[in-house]
Amino acid sequence: MENHPIENLMKSTMESIKNMIDVNTIVGDPVESKDGSLIIPISKVSFGFASGGSEFSTCLNSDNAKYPFGGGSGAGVSVKPVAFLVIKCDSIRLLPMEQNNSYDRIIDSVPQIMDTIKNFIKKDDDKEKNSLDNDASPIE
Repeated sequence: MENHPIENLMKSTMESIKNMIDVNTIVGDPVESKDGSLIIPISKVSFGFASGGSEFSTCLNSDNAKYPFGGGSGAGVSVKPVAFLVIKCDSIRLLPMEQNNSYDRIIDSVPQIMDTIKNFIKKDDDKEKNSLDNDASPIE
């Protein structure tokens, strides 16, 4: 059975869209800054697609008449930067482009707060360990 022209039209349009969009469009190439940090852009990709066609009658009395086909398709793609992933030494931060409300800011700051608390506890443990090691008096 022969393919209908609309199928070929849709197939070629979808293949073109597939060639435009890949993983590098969403997660961009890393950029290294002067201080050694890696900055990776993250984007939101949206696209739309429409296709249509019609067959035009040339001879109404013929049962086996092949009708001429007219059709078209279109697509649109939108790429919007959403955030930047910053990797510096042993910390990773996600810097969003937009923060809609204070809840988003609180959630985004939780990893930095946890790192600060972890470093603070580690410093206290190190100081306590050093003071115990330096205390040479026997326990009576």
